[in-house]
Amino acid sequence: MQKTFSVDLSGKVAVVTGGGGVLCAEMARALANSGARIAIVDLKQEAAEAVAAEIRAAGGEAIGLAANVLERVSLEQAATEVLNRLGPCDLLINGAGGNHPKGTTTREAMTAADLGEADPAVVTFFTLDPDGMRFVFDLNFLGTLLPSQVFAKQMVGREGCSILNISSMNAFRPLTKIPAYSAAKAAVSNFTQWLAVHLAPVGVRVNAIAPGFFVTNQNRALLFSPSGEPTARAGKILNNTPMKRFGEASELTGTLLWLASEEASGFVNGIVVPVDGGFSAYSGV
Repeated sequence: MQKTFSVDLSGKVAVVTGGGGVLCAEMARALANSGARIAIVDLKQEAAEAVAAEIRAAGGEAIGLAANVLERVSLEQAATEVLNRLGPCDLLINGAGGNHPKGTTTREAMTAADLGEADPAVVTFFTLDPDGMRFVFDLNFLGTLLPSQVFAKQMVGREGCSILNISSMNAFRPLTKIPAYSAAKAAVSNFTQWLAVHLAPVGVRVNAIAPGFFVTNQNRALLFSPSGEPTARAGKILNNTPMKRFGEASELTGTLLWLASEEASGFVNGIVVPVDGGFSAYSGV
């Protein structure tokens, strides 16, 4: 009897942008545990190197590189470093992204007072900063597009290469207060499908994971009070998540490894997989 496959990524080179963050660091560790050589790419060199050092200490092969996913020259320098030190990229994880207060409204829904709001500390729909909106959109969408352009050049003409984007539940169901982030992640999901079709003739698969609600360094203060109690917004999230809890970073790795493995998902292309505890399936009633 043939055994069920195990994910073996030996000989593969994986590049993880945003690799210094909680979720992407866990993805990098999972890929390394499956035998891949890892390039951690982060805006902060120290964050990238810290994760790379942890992987090396566990017996894996990894390097930490600083790069800005919004600057092509920076990415091209990182790509050259990856090529010279590890070999050509087989798998790109587009994990860099995030939100910004300037792309966020203060209130969840409009009130009549918004029209005449004079407090500059209160952001209404009418006073959303275009520069803040643009930053969030660029970070998430262009921060996916540019690394894909740069690293896909190392994939064309080689077998078993793929790109895995990180979308969000916000792409399926936009959350209140964060229009820029929701719109940007919807763009990432749409771009995933477009790019999958575009690159299919040259053998590069493109898929995405859409995480539900996971606690990260970016959102911890929004989800928990200083004493550790869930905030009102966290309560709303949990009430609309059938499993009634936040996800653990390790719970993304099964989907990650499935999509990374040519043996497991070689005919899977252009999909966005929710990993959300049932959030996207729940209507609230």
